[in-house]
Amino acid sequence: MSKWAQLTRKWHRWIAIPMLIMVPISAVLRLSGNAKMVKDLPAIDAVQSILILLLALTGGYLYVFRLVNKKKRQRRTATVASQPPTSSQ
Repeated sequence: MSKWAQLTRKWHRWIAIPMLIMVPISAVLRLSGNAKMVKDLPAIDAVQSILILLLALTGGYLYVFRLVNKKKRQRRTATVASQPPTSSQ
């Protein structure tokens, strides 16, 4: 795995943690109906939107990276399999 893919995977994990925390907090604030707490929702929604965008970008990269490497591996295997065996005499 390339260094870039490892770094992206690590970022993806670290971005997911605050999202997992913020989604239930946002839901509780929305359902509570407390006017004082509800006024903070636009700020929380803005942060959530940025985190969702980052998750989508890093997740998309990791998905495409896996598919590209799978195709490369299949081509390499097909090339090796199509070569005639060499005699070791």
